[in-house]
Amino acid sequence: MRSVPHVLDLASRSFWQVTGRRVDLDGDQQWLDAPVSSSARVSTAWIEAEAARHGGTLGAPDPDAGLLPSMSVLDGPGFAAEHLHPLVRDFYEHTASWRMDVWSGWSPLFWPLGEVVARWWGRRVEQLALPMRPLDVAHGMDSDVTPVRDHDGVQVASAWTRTLRESGRTVFSGAYSARRLPGATRPSVHVAFPLESGNLQVFLRPSVTAGGGLLLESPRGGFGEDGAYVVVRGARAHAARVPLHETFHVHVDPHGVLRTDHELRVWGASALRLHYRLERAS
Repeated sequence: MRSVPHVLDLASRSFWQVTGRRVDLDGDQQWLDAPVSSSARVSTAWIEAEAARHGGTLGAPDPDAGLLPSMSVLDGPGFAAEHLHPLVRDFYEHTASWRMDVWSGWSPLFWPLGEVVARWWGRRVEQLALPMRPLDVAHGMDSDVTPVRDHDGVQVASAWTRTLRESGRTVFSGAYSARRLPGATRPSVHVAFPLESGNLQVFLRPSVTAGGGLLLESPRGGFGEDGAYVVVRGARAHAARVPLHETFHVHVDPHGVLRTDHELRVWGASALRLHYRLERAS
């Protein structure tokens, strides 16, 4: 039996339906077509449903799977995967083989809001449950990567589930792929976080930095450009661009260690910084 929707979930969906625009996910806005959760608590059921939607099947998590089958799927004007450092490329093409140690730091201005969202929403639905205190991630994160393939066996996305190593609680569960925006000359990294009757999506623009690092950005812009979007499905689908902007810098430090600096901004103000130390499992 389907559970009764939580009042906060109903309120948030109504808000985005009122403030967003109607979209045709089978037509002009197909670039926003992404997986959703069938329940308020985001379990791994969406992964199997996504594979079925593409006419494919789903196997067990792959211990050597990557978020992208090859970084070359992002190649185009302004980006060439061949210029990336081998460790950076290896992480994205064999993500499940890497371990993550994480440090987090919230801006004092946004910490109260983050705590409210995490306590009343993120932890309840087990999605986008951002760590609020450094000790929350002191023991690191574990991750499972499951390729999603279509009926021809072609990888159309990868499901990446990250859990806190100490508690086992799910922090993020999302679909990663390369997707081209309307009018774009090359693909962006597309991340979709399923939610009940909708999702949060982020389109990240890739570029190569000095030393072969990878910079992924979701800057300010208009509807249809790189950035963050909320999509709500119902009798009609609605979508809205939201003022969340992210920067990921994946790079190799002078000691040969792979690291990632992740900044989350609300409008132009820094809200959260995460630092990852990445180590390939033996």
